[in-house]
Amino acid sequence: MSVTFSTRQFGITPKSEFTGSALQRKKQPKRTATKKQTKTDGVKEKKLRSMSKRTKQKIRKKITCFSRTQKRLSFVTLTFLNQVSDEQAVNILRKFIDNVKKRSNDFQYLWIVERQNKNNDFKGNPHFHMITNKYWKIKKWWEYWLTLQQKNGIIPRNKNFKPSSAFDVKQLNTNNIKRISTYVTKYVTKNDAKFKCQVWNCSKKVSELYTDFYTNTEFTDQFIRLNAVTKEFIDKDFKSPVINVKMIDLNRQTLPLYKRLDNINNNVINSK
Repeated sequence: MSVTFSTRQFGITPKSEFTGSALQRKKQPKRTATKKQTKTDGVKEKKLRSMSKRTKQKIRKKITCFSRTQKRLSFVTLTFLNQVSDEQAVNILRKFIDNVKKRSNDFQYLWIVERQNKNNDFKGNPHFHMITNKYWKIKKWWEYWLTLQQKNGIIPRNKNFKPSSAFDVKQLNTNNIKRISTYVTKYVTKNDAKFKCQVWNCSKKVSELYTDFYTNTEFTDQFIRLNAVTKEFIDKDFKSPVINVKMIDLNRQTLPLYKRLDNINNNVINSK
């Protein structure tokens, strides 16, 4: 989606051409310690978390920009051997990721949590989808994932229960943006479940990727010439400047026009 705006009316230009990176966050001052309050009404229940529309959009953008910096990506699904709480599940995932980091060179990833609905034995169990830049030795990491669960109290239904689907890996060709978009749409857009744990996270470099940039109408006019505008929305509210939104078909002709975003993100992902 491309949005263009004119600065002629107000004469204001953005401070930075690129946006969406964690590098642009302002450092928050450290909170001063306060006396611990006494609980009078019992243990406070954890607030359930879910993915907002804004969060889903952010995840889609991060994955798209991440894929533009890689030749190939892996789509990993991690499921559990038995019933597991949200907090326990995400704790085991963090231990898994920490171990992968120690044994991998420049491991980058983004993960989301989802409810398991098709398996009647573990209905509602949390499981994880992770997009990574890693080539996985499946047998090695599958066995480690199963062992890690058992070390953390997830005991299988019987000692011979070792499902191959517990650690499932699919290779993604990053030249095929539409296929990656299909995975993202399937597992992110329709994910409206609530959890007692973090619902997504990513590696530091993925968080630092830029996802948007400011431009002018000369940029979006190129898509018109390429006949790549699939839909167009114009807001002519008299209280605000005209807003023009164009839905762009991403293909071999249009993707090179986003080269400036790819260039800055390649610098981010390759930085030490």
